[in-house]
Amino acid sequence: MIHRKKGRKLKRTASHRSALMANLSASLILHKRINTTEAKAKELRMYIEPLVSKARKAAKLKDSSPEGSVHLRREARRFLQNKDALNILFDEISLKVGDRPGGYTRVLKTGNRYGDGAKTAIIEFVDYNYVKQKEDKIKEKEAAASKDSTEKKKETTEKKKEVKKEGKTEKKPGKKKSAESKA
Repeated sequence: MIHRKKGRKLKRTASHRSALMANLSASLILHKRINTTEAKAKELRMYIEPLVSKARKAAKLKDSSPEGSVHLRREARRFLQNKDALNILFDEISLKVGDRPGGYTRVLKTGNRYGDGAKTAIIEFVDYNYVKQKEDKIKEKEAAASKDSTEKKKETTEKKKEVKKEGKTEKKPGKKKSAESKA
């Protein structure tokens, strides 16, 4: 029996496992949603949840005791080792989480991988609605494309009008010349 042995080994040495979890944590923070194996996703929850809790506490302590906020940021930096992810965690995610008492991530099982049959899963932050964000981006692109297309249509119609005006003035003298040449 394996008593008091917390966590999964994932067939890696301790240093490799900690580096893997740090990189997965940074990727999750930067992208808000990642696709990985089910075991890694479940293990990642044990690392990312305390980091988000520290960020929440730091956001609350920022005004009352800034030294406590700095200490929590340094503790998180020791694990993450990615400045961009650290800034996003403490500035954006901590505010988005707000008053949620825990359970900041969700693991969605996505079936088996084709190559080796490993069980895959998606891990994402609960407060970020990924589908809605994607739909909003698509709508923004469509709106921008429709604006561009209406502007292009206006430009083409203006060009056609200019060409017609120029063409009409050129055709009239041309017709006279052709009539003179026939006579």
